[in-house]
Amino acid sequence: MNVLNYNYGDNLKKIVDCLKEGKLVVYPTDTIYGIAADIRNVNSIKKVYATKKRSFDKSISICFHDINQLENYVFLNDEIKQIIEKSLPGPYTFLLEKKDIINPLLTANTSVVGVRIPDNRVSYDLTCDFPITSTSANISDCPTPTNILQIQKQLGNNISVYINQGELKNNQPSTIIDLTNKKPVIVRKGIHDEKVLNSILKINL
Repeated sequence: MNVLNYNYGDNLKKIVDCLKEGKLVVYPTDTIYGIAADIRNVNSIKKVYATKKRSFDKSISICFHDINQLENYVFLNDEIKQIIEKSLPGPYTFLLEKKDIINPLLTANTSVVGVRIPDNRVSYDLTCDFPITSTSANISDCPTPTNILQIQKQLGNNISVYINQGELKNNQPSTIIDLTNKKPVIVRKGIHDEKVLNSILKINL
């Protein structure tokens, strides 16, 4: 178990290699700390569920690098692309129809997946080669700690690397918006920009 400060620089390749090896990493986003696993590795996904003591009937969102990477994993029409370009990177999770490349374990055997592109350099770097899980760094149904020390107390040696960006003062979850129907629907209101949110809600899908 390693704790690396935000200026992780030369350690980036080692962290990505850890993910490729099936290990778990705690990383900062623009909302809260999350648990990263390589979504291409089913054993890594299972580790995330075990570490969080999370039921398999609850889905796990995915963190992407950019819209180009996202297009390989979900179905996007022009209106959805417009929403993504307005709001991402940013503190939003969008529910979208997934492609078969996404393991159904992540979506509780449904066709819908939550996707994020956080406005955070660490998450941007970690997802350069492949998407990672984007689920809060906590035991399920427990509050998400604001700092690495508290997260370590909860998750311990189940995590191989903790990336420390200090205290996350805006320790609120993302706003979840369902884009699988004719109109965007707010599922959970978390951090958001009111103007951006209102503009999203006006778009017909």
